[in-house]
Amino acid sequence: MAVVQGHSVSPVGALPLWVQAGGPQPSHGDTSDYSQTEVLPESFPSAPAEPLPEFQLEPEDAFIVKNRPVQMRCRAAPATQIYFKCNGEWVNQNDHVTRESLDQASGLVVREVDISVSRTQVEELFGLEDYWCQCVAWSSAGTTKSSRAYVRIAYLRKNFEQEPLGREVRLDQEVLLQCRPPEGMPPAEVDWLKNEDVIDPSQDSNFLMTIDHDLIIKQARLSDTANYTCVARNVVAKRRSSTATLIVYVSGGWSSWTEWAECNARCGRGWQRRTRSCTNPAPLNGGAFCEGPPFQRVTCTTLCPVDGGWTEWAKWSACGTECTHWRSRECQAPPPRNGGQHCSGSMMESKNCTEGLCTRNKKISIEQASHPLSPGMGVAVYSGLVGALLLCVILVLCVAVLAYRHRCRHLHGDITDSSSALTAAFHPGNYKPPRQDNPHLLQPSAPPDLTASAGTFRGPLFSTQQAAHDSPHKIPMTMSPLLDPLPNLKIKVYNSSTLSSATELPGDARSLTDGDILRLKCTGTLARDRGPHAGHTLSREPGLSTSATLGHLGGRLTIPNTGVSLLVPSGTIPQGKFYEMYLIINKWEKTTLPSEGSQTVLTPVVSCGPTGMLLNRPVVLTLPHCAQLDTPTPDWTLTLKTQTHQGAWEEVLTVGEETLSSPCYLQLEEESCHVLMEQLGTYGLVGQSCPPQPACKRLQLALFGPRAPCLSLDYTLRIYCIHDTAHALKEVMDLERSLGGFLLEEPKPLLFKDTYHNLRLSVHDVPHGHWRSKLLAKYQEIPFYHIWSGSQRPLHCAFSLERGSLAVSQLTCKICVRQVEGEGQIFQLHTDIQETLPPHSPVPSGGCCLPSSQVGPYAFRLPASIRQKICTSLDAPSARGCDWRLLAHSLGFDRYLNYFATKPSPTGVLLDLWEACHQGDADLVSLAGALEEMGKSEVLVVMTTEVDC
Repeated sequence: MAVVQGHSVSPVGALPLWVQAGGPQPSHGDTSDYSQTEVLPESFPSAPAEPLPEFQLEPEDAFIVKNRPVQMRCRAAPATQIYFKCNGEWVNQNDHVTRESLDQASGLVVREVDISVSRTQVEELFGLEDYWCQCVAWSSAGTTKSSRAYVRIAYLRKNFEQEPLGREVRLDQEVLLQCRPPEGMPPAEVDWLKNEDVIDPSQDSNFLMTIDHDLIIKQARLSDTANYTCVARNVVAKRRSSTATLIVYVSGGWSSWTEWAECNARCGRGWQRRTRSCTNPAPLNGGAFCEGPPFQRVTCTTLCPVDGGWTEWAKWSACGTECTHWRSRECQAPPPRNGGQHCSGSMMESKNCTEGLCTRNKKISIEQASHPLSPGMGVAVYSGLVGALLLCVILVLCVAVLAYRHRCRHLHGDITDSSSALTAAFHPGNYKPPRQDNPHLLQPSAPPDLTASAGTFRGPLFSTQQAAHDSPHKIPMTMSPLLDPLPNLKIKVYNSSTLSSATELPGDARSLTDGDILRLKCTGTLARDRGPHAGHTLSREPGLSTSATLGHLGGRLTIPNTGVSLLVPSGTIPQGKFYEMYLIINKWEKTTLPSEGSQTVLTPVVSCGPTGMLLNRPVVLTLPHCAQLDTPTPDWTLTLKTQTHQGAWEEVLTVGEETLSSPCYLQLEEESCHVLMEQLGTYGLVGQSCPPQPACKRLQLALFGPRAPCLSLDYTLRIYCIHDTAHALKEVMDLERSLGGFLLEEPKPLLFKDTYHNLRLSVHDVPHGHWRSKLLAKYQEIPFYHIWSGSQRPLHCAFSLERGSLAVSQLTCKICVRQVEGEGQIFQLHTDIQETLPPHSPVPSGGCCLPSSQVGPYAFRLPASIRQKICTSLDAPSARGCDWRLLAHSLGFDRYLNYFATKPSPTGVLLDLWEACHQGDADLVSLAGALEEMGKSEVLVVMTTEVDC
């Protein structure tokens, strides 16, 4: 926009000589009218006032390329004169090229002026400020100034600050090729060439160019083997870096073993072999050849063939009706084995046993005489037998059909009509009439009670009165084919006077859907309305959940006294949308845990949602953990897992093995971890030892006893072994409070190593004159796996003591807890069991003064204006590296910079992570110190000023 100065013209000494002499000179050079002002009349005829000059074209920034001067041009109307002022000095009138025209529409005089600025003029300027020029236009109404236009000498250095380096990578590996272009004015634009072809990431999603001009290949392919060149260009020149050769190699892999070949010896000891080839895959581009032998050979023994031999003939049989007798033999001396030949010859032989005294004709005549049966009678007998057999088959089929139909009627009488249940909400008229012989079914005269509110039914669904005493042959409705397509059955029950809420039958009771979780907010109202006979509901666990309605301004959800929180930065939720967001700690008995094998659970399992919502930027989930991380060498392999809708657990990332496809970033601190993620759901952190050193978990030992005064002779001490997190201690405190116990001593820490040794607990120095221990053994042990897996409920051991009389009130003893061949702790107990003492309470039992949810700007320590200035200053890459990368290094967030490099504003994501890490102390010192080390004093001054205000 032009700067207008009304009628107050610049001081005379600041104007050129031709302006000081009487104002702008006419082009014909006649100045007599302007010099003799004393002869002018005292008044003039009235004329319309001329407006101030208005610029139609203002000078623009320009670059001097080599020695070619640049043209500066401006146009204004109405204007009697236009002159350029460069670096505070008026440009000589002879250097102006003026053109004048008349605007046909308005009738005003339009004046256009050009000047030429050379390289010499720009180089002669001394000082920090760049060379600038400005137009000043005059009219009878006053003057108008244009905006400044800067003239700079364009250049581009020859040498790259960093050139890409060639390398050899394995197939599917992530590749980073770095390039820092030469210094130039204007800053150079960078392109990448692959075999002289320009790389376009929009055409090939496997390539990614960062804000620092680096090229990232997400997964190296064989086709990515090529020569890569970084090209920098601006208006002056074009520079090419040295070519980096990238070779993607494939290491060879063995194929499957072939089947064992036949033994080479046909009889006796020999050899057999099998082979494999290095073709799965074959080595390429210098990849390593397969390790190991390509064949295997083992000894074999082939059994020699044995031919069969006949046994001795058996004795002759008795003489038969055909005047012959028989004898046999077997091929068993020896039997043929291992492919040997069978015996040759017949197995039986016969001969006449009467030496010709009897013949066959006599035998036939005797048979005909003893069986005088005609052929026609034989056919009739067989026909009768066949008919009787067919009749029996027909009768059996009829009986089977009748029995089947009778059984179907019984089953239909027991099963409630599912379509009626779905459409009429269990109205009495929709029940099938029950069988009269079953007293446990609904009677026709006693319709089901529909006055009770709806409850959540888990497991097979039967009619309401047969749930406890149903016969074993009943078929549950949930197994019926009619209900298979309805995994989440909603049933509405209507009261005679009021309408109760709908309840849901979840298909998987172990995982909560968004609908279940969002109904937690109204649990208190539902519990009051349903009365004492209401069914089981999804109740909100006190102190284990929170929710809030968040919009575009973001906010923070915090579960007090647990260390669990969810930071939703401003701009995460799209403009104009609002979501009911929740944060819940899942109880151990209501969820499956993510650990498997030798893994151990290190954090509470937390659900945040609603799942599936669209996020414009990552949110930060903070979880407390119990891993000991202060060792100089890494002892842990840490894995973040998420739970699917089917209840199974999947790996999200392993710390230290992130790639560009990793959807999250995990920042580890001594007692907590912060997860940057763009998908809400259920998450948990697990870990396992990284050989050779065993990993350590931080545990807490908490000692509880009965609340005083104790009126019994028995006195029980309970020692809990729990994770060293605020959530775990809070859970045990709530449990003991419900049992009437209280904390006797401050909890003690214990480092528990992955050495497969149990935890041993023992009690000592019990005053035997007044107390007696009921424990028969010298000590108790908690198995190693129960503690290491983290999948058990709060583990504890109980020591039962008995005092001699009610008059004994003092108890002193020692309780030793230690891991076998490991570390331990000792409780020095001295208490009066009759005196009521204030209990130790490291976790507040009531409400917390810190809000569970903060909405909008109040949820963030850093004001939006300061945040914007920091992002503007650090997002753009700097040749000296003084940008967001140095900030990440100063704050300790530089473990995997590629995650931040892929975001539109890397600095903004870093500041979100800083907000989550410092939500407790709300201290700006760490951030101010990082900016001071980077030399960003101007941002630091603004930050200090605005925060103080």
